[in-house]
Amino acid sequence: MRGDFAPARIGRQGAERRRDHIRGDFTCWLSEPLLRAERLLMRRLEELRLQMNRDAFLGLFELELHYARYPAGAAYSRHVDQPMGSTQRKVSLVLYLNQDWQPTDGGILRIHITDDQFVDVEPIAGRLVCFLTPGREHEVLQAQCERLSISGWFRGREN
Repeated sequence: MRGDFAPARIGRQGAERRRDHIRGDFTCWLSEPLLRAERLLMRRLEELRLQMNRDAFLGLFELELHYARYPAGAAYSRHVDQPMGSTQRKVSLVLYLNQDWQPTDGGILRIHITDDQFVDVEPIAGRLVCFLTPGREHEVLQAQCERLSISGWFRGREN
């Protein structure tokens, strides 16, 4: 895995800021040259993109991905992945890389269905989670030990 992680920031492009109390992870964007495992992942996700377009007519055109590392104590408050004024992100995805994860390790993804209902997803190595991005609130609960994933979005064209 790459080692050039930077503190994740929130806010509009050009006005991003680090806010540890909202988002405590560190990210590293996937970029060329890709490692062998990253190329394989990209091929598999391309197959998934094509399948979703065939089956659900989602109009997905591209993929953006980054590694996310949550150190012990880090979390990401409830949010949506669609930046203000943009409609390109259509499907959010997370692929977990945590070997030997235990329930006491924390870092659970909580996907909100309504204000009172949610689904918790344990970050088990090899698990891929996909959900429709627009309006879908979710959060990462506090990690008790390091939590690793590859996260990103299948994107469509701007509406």
